[in-house]
Amino acid sequence: MLNLLYGWKLMSLVCIPSLIISALCAVFIIVVIMLQQSNSSGVSALGGQQDTFYSKNKGKTLESKLRKLTVVAVAVMAVFMILFCVMVFHVK
Repeated sequence: MLNLLYGWKLMSLVCIPSLIISALCAVFIIVVIMLQQSNSSGVSALGGQQDTFYSKNKGKTLESKLRKLTVVAVAVMAVFMILFCVMVFHVK
């Protein structure tokens, strides 16, 4: 009986924070993806707008930072979800 209670306490100490961190990562991923610009030129190509060299480089640096943040957030979320699954299905 004591071993079962210890297992539940350990599981709750690991599972609940991992779920909270995963949920926060999911919301962060959604926000970061919504901030990224699309790769297509879209309607702006019809108006004949041209990008300057400065605006292209400025956009690429921000775009590269957003992509890196997306990859890091997805990796963190994956690690915590794997930890959650191991704890739920392995603790007896």
